[in-house]
Amino acid sequence: MNIIEPNKLHPGDTIAVIAPCGCIDIEKIYQAKKYFENFGYKVKLGSNVEKQERYLAGTDIERLEDLHNAFSDKEVNAIICARGGYGAIRLINKIDYNLIRNNPKIFCGFSDVTALSMMILKHAGLITYSAPMAQSDFAADEVDEFTKNSFFNTMTSENFEIRPENILIYKSGEAQGILFGGNLSTTASLCGVDFVPEEKFIFFAEDLNEPAYKIDRYFTQLLNMENFRKNLGAILLGDFLDVDNPQYLDEFFKELAQKLEIPIIAGYPFTHDTSKTTVPIGAGVILKDGIIIKV
Repeated sequence: MNIIEPNKLHPGDTIAVIAPCGCIDIEKIYQAKKYFENFGYKVKLGSNVEKQERYLAGTDIERLEDLHNAFSDKEVNAIICARGGYGAIRLINKIDYNLIRNNPKIFCGFSDVTALSMMILKHAGLITYSAPMAQSDFAADEVDEFTKNSFFNTMTSENFEIRPENILIYKSGEAQGILFGGNLSTTASLCGVDFVPEEKFIFFAEDLNEPAYKIDRYFTQLLNMENFRKNLGAILLGDFLDVDNPQYLDEFFKELAQKLEIPIIAGYPFTHDTSKTTVPIGAGVILKDGIIIKV
């Protein structure tokens, strides 16, 4: 795959905020808009962000329109999703990936947005970012310092590294490949469509409010896919917040480490919590001593 890295973010650039998933709180979006404007960026809101269709931020057509318009708008340098929730998977077969490939730019989000990031990487070849979102993170009264620094460092600098906070090694080792992953349950929901990279990849995962048996199910479902299993070089684990039985989950990862001849390491700041790292999905990296370094 010919992977495209978008241009870095510079002061004065324009950021588009769109809502491709769940319906939003417009006051929080205005708060996030002001946050970025205080840093010297211009902010455009998608024309449909205030729409609501049941639990979605407008109809599929409206949410897709904002996604396409943000990529085609020559003034826009970066796109930040408002929030996750649900709705991204309804768009993946309707997206014009040629439009995205021909207009590469920063695209950010996590949780449900993982579906868009994975499909954009696979079908447009564009590096996207598992990153904080407008309503979820940048509308806070005080934006988390680690989250802010990781976001702006990754968006403005050519180099990055990601370190585990409290490392837990299920299986040690080194690996090289592209970073691929995000929210685990959203990733598993893509089974049945073409989303797995052809290159060797290092898979990172996190989740929220999922019981241990479902996390087992999601990993098993992914590993049942030949391309996924064949190209998997390592598994990096973030937070699995509010899991019902941490002991069962720990036992599952130990079992996985015995089956797979690849590094499996936990303790990374991939999370739904307030303090999260920004991860470039599709960037080439080396995993050594538990540290992820850009190639």
